[in-house]
Amino acid sequence: MGPHPAVAAIRLAVRRVLHDLLTEHHRVPAAVSHAPAHEHPPSSRLRSSREVPPPPPLVLVACSGGADSMALASALAFESPKLGIRAGGITVDHGLQPGSDARAAEVVQRLRELGLDPVDSVAVTVGRTGGPEAAARDARYAALDTAAERHGATAVLLGHTRDDQAETVLLGLARGSGIRSLSGMAAVSGAGGRYRRPFLELDRQTARKACMVQSLPVWDDPHNADPAYTRSRLRHEGLPALEKALGKGVVEALARTAQLSRDDADALDSWASQAEATVRDAAGLLECAKLYALPPAVRRRVLRRAAIEAGAPAGSLFARHIEEIDRLITGWRGQGAINLPGKVVARRQGGRLVIRQG
Repeated sequence: MGPHPAVAAIRLAVRRVLHDLLTEHHRVPAAVSHAPAHEHPPSSRLRSSREVPPPPPLVLVACSGGADSMALASALAFESPKLGIRAGGITVDHGLQPGSDARAAEVVQRLRELGLDPVDSVAVTVGRTGGPEAAARDARYAALDTAAERHGATAVLLGHTRDDQAETVLLGLARGSGIRSLSGMAAVSGAGGRYRRPFLELDRQTARKACMVQSLPVWDDPHNADPAYTRSRLRHEGLPALEKALGKGVVEALARTAQLSRDDADALDSWASQAEATVRDAAGLLECAKLYALPPAVRRRVLRRAAIEAGAPAGSLFARHIEEIDRLITGWRGQGAINLPGKVVARRQGGRLVIRQG
């Protein structure tokens, strides 16, 4: 008799991601020994002239102790030995609740009991920039990046589910930030594709069921039920209200919207990248007349890229900033310079758009 359907589903999702990682890992050219030939025994000289197989990759799971990440950790622990992959874990102590250090220690112990190694707990200090949720997220990803680099990990698995994706799409819709914000979370993201999200096509209930049938203890973060947090209100009030009004299937539809939006946004980004070279003069300045001729969605992407290249922080550059720059192209009436985040200034001069710091 096979495993419970929920357990089979999470294992299959992780197995697919691990297969992708192995394929990518073996594409990387292996190291070749450059030591002088006389330093090698005769029997090893032939081997040293060939590529040495790369060591098994290390994959870490980011685990809070909640149902989603514990299910992910259990699936990684089960699948990795069969594929010759080393598997470890990392938990981040945000220090936002009394006893958070003890909770992190418990998670470390559970991960070790699953057979993961190495396992780390990292304490972070959460700032205030962008609000509590964004600040905690920034601190968490910084800690995960550092841990991955310290251990030489190929990838870090994250337990975001289809429900998380639906919430992310709705939050992006509320911000009114365009199609990119509707594309939700990518299955692969981060520097070099470090972050992988195997569960984006699985619902939250599947992960919880998998933990239950495997007798895995889970911790429910009280912040996830705290109405002070926007995502919590959306999860417990917003989405249930939408399902009541529109019927079941809202979560699946939102997740599907995310994928379709991501495909469209990727295509438009590629178009903008190609178009940018055609709208600059010999000195590299953007020509307003050529920008005006571009479709608005492409033109605004070119403007955003130019602002970021000039030093505007991507995370602080919002749709309203790009709209103001765009009016220098489409609604020119002699208006003054536009101040952007990062002390970047955009102004129109002699038919050219100049974007630079200060």
